[in-house]
Amino acid sequence: MSIEAATGDEQPLGAGTPERAAAVRAAFDGLLEIRRLMNAERDDPLATPAAWERHQPVRAVAISLEAAGVPPSAVGADGHRLATGYRCGAAADQAGVVRVEWLGPAGSGASYAAAEELGNCARVLRGLGWEALEYRGRGRHRYLDVEPLP
Repeated sequence: MSIEAATGDEQPLGAGTPERAAAVRAAFDGLLEIRRLMNAERDDPLATPAAWERHQPVRAVAISLEAAGVPPSAVGADGHRLATGYRCGAAADQAGVVRVEWLGPAGSGASYAAAEELGNCARVLRGLGWEALEYRGRGRHRYLDVEPLP
């Protein structure tokens, strides 16, 4: 898979364009094919993340969310948020855990929508064999910690 995963920390990657949608769909289909091949010994090979996803969890989670139609956030060249959406990154305190946040530009209301939007992200990811638990950090900031089920 050669697509750049939209983690929400880069400049817009063409979200919403037919070309981007096709590339994300192809990447997600490739991810499912990897599951079929690498999890062949399981009763349901698509039910849990494959080793490839476990080694690149941020990328796998980002591709899964974008493929499900969840928009990524984005930043401009100056580092300021340009779009409201998910942001995926490695959890600083736990190896192999992905932190998913709902962020947007100042005044966008992203923090008010975070509970509902993160709930949607959690449903998408749980349906793909990821454990997604919601927490609140400083200032009651909501986020998900996501890791693959065994």
